[in-house]
Amino acid sequence: MCLLAVAWKVRADLPFILIGNRDEFHARPAAPVHWWSEPGDILGGRDLEAGGSWLALNRAGRLAVVTNVRESAAPTAGELSRGELVIDALTHSGSVRDFAAALDEKKHRYGGFNLLVRNGEGLHCLSNRGEDRFDLPPGVYGLSNHLLDTPWPKVQRVKEGLRRLVDDDRIGPEELFALLEDRTPAADDELPSTGVPLEWERALSPVFIAGPEYGTRASSVAMTSSDGHLELIERRFGPDGRSMGETRFERTDVQ
Repeated sequence: MCLLAVAWKVRADLPFILIGNRDEFHARPAAPVHWWSEPGDILGGRDLEAGGSWLALNRAGRLAVVTNVRESAAPTAGELSRGELVIDALTHSGSVRDFAAALDEKKHRYGGFNLLVRNGEGLHCLSNRGEDRFDLPPGVYGLSNHLLDTPWPKVQRVKEGLRRLVDDDRIGPEELFALLEDRTPAADDELPSTGVPLEWERALSPVFIAGPEYGTRASSVAMTSSDGHLELIERRFGPDGRSMGETRFERTDVQ
C-alpha cells in the first residue's frame, strides 16, 4: 500500500475501518484479492513478481498491511521484498510482540517499511525507520510512504475525510471509496521533500494517482463490526485510472 487511513475503536458498531490505495507500475503483475493455496489460509492480493502482498488477512482474523518508506537511495543487493512481511506476520504462530522480536534480527535487510497488524483487540505498527508502536490507542490514523501520521497533504485529506465519516450514521463502502478516489494534487508549497524530482512529488501527491505507467492499481476497504462481521472490498484500476473490476469478501467470525 502507498496510502492508508484507519479508524480504530472510534465507533462501537464499527471498531475497525481501513481504507487504502496501492500505487504501483501498471506493468508489474499482480493477482486480485483471493484465498491463497500456498501458504494456505491467507486472503489478499498477491504480487506475482516477488510473491508477497500489500494487504491480507488470515482465517484467524489477523490482518496485515505494509507501506514502503520513500527514500532516494537505490535498493541494496540482497534486499528482501517488503511484501514478504505481510505473509510472515500472518503465518507467525506467536503474538505480534513475538513476531516483532523475531523480525528485529532481519529488519535491516528490508528497504524502509511500516507494517500495520490488527490482531484481536490490538492494532500495532512495526517499522524499520521509526519505533515500533504496540497497542495503538483508539483514534484515526494515516500512513503513506513515511512514518505513521506524517502530515503529508494526501494523508491529511484522507484522515480528515475518514474522521468526518465515522461521525456519520450512513457510513458505508461507497462513502469510503469516494475518499480514495480523490485526484486533487497538492500545491507545490505543500509537497514533501523525499529525494525524488519535483515532477514525481507532484505526480505522487493526490490520494488517487491516475497515470499511464504508474498509478493507483487497487483501492481497498475493510470494515469489521462489533459482532465479528468483516467486509473486504477491492476495486482495481489500469492505466489512467481505468476501472478493471471489483472483488468482495465477507466473513462473520472475525475476532
